Amino acid sequence: MVGVRDAKARLSYLLREAQQGREYIVTDRGKGIAKIVPVTNVQRSLADRLRRLEEIGVLEPGPKRVSPVSPPLPLKRGLARRLLDRDREG
Repeated sequence: MVGVRDAKARLSYLLREAQQGREYIVTDRGKGIAKIVPVTNVQRSLADRLRRLEEIGVLEPGPKRVSPVSPPLPLKRGLARRLLDRDREG
């Protein structure tokens, strides 16, 4: 553990240590607020990264079955431009 003031003063050292595999928790008034950790060179799959985000509560899993999306409605040529222009004019 390292305090904020000390971490600011020794950041280069802490980063070199992290490159060697060491981890540090940065504290503010004794309470952990951040973590300095080494970056791994192993590229994890998208599925692994999503699973990890679900584990830590950043993502919630969606339904296992997704309903198909309808194809977009055909529009007359230039309609979108006219609608945008009309909207921008007020």
